[in-house]
Amino acid sequence: MALLPCPYIGTEVELSEEREGHIRRHHPDLLPEHRKQLIETVADPDSVRRSSRVGNAKLFAKWFDDLRSGKYVIVVIVNDPGRGTPPWIITAYSSHKLKEGEIEWEKN
Repeated sequence: MALLPCPYIGTEVELSEEREGHIRRHHPDLLPEHRKQLIETVADPDSVRRSSRVGNAKLFAKWFDDLRSGKYVIVVIVNDPGRGTPPWIITAYSSHKLKEGEIEWEKN
């Protein structure tokens, strides 16, 4: 398990071995090669959106020019204070477009 700094939420977020394995299996274009970009997206996103699929999830997005001729890294973080654990990464993927969710915050 890794704990990644997330200034936007104000705490660290958990990336469990199970969730990292999920990302590797379902999004092999992102992990393991682009782990640094995943970490950077959590620490310094370009935008944060509310998930339209999961009520307590946020989509952190950051554009990388050097990721397959330009792509976003999107990291989905679930925060459930009643769980008694840190917020956690449920999945992450890369995309040319941001499709889901209402914008909660954007970097100027």
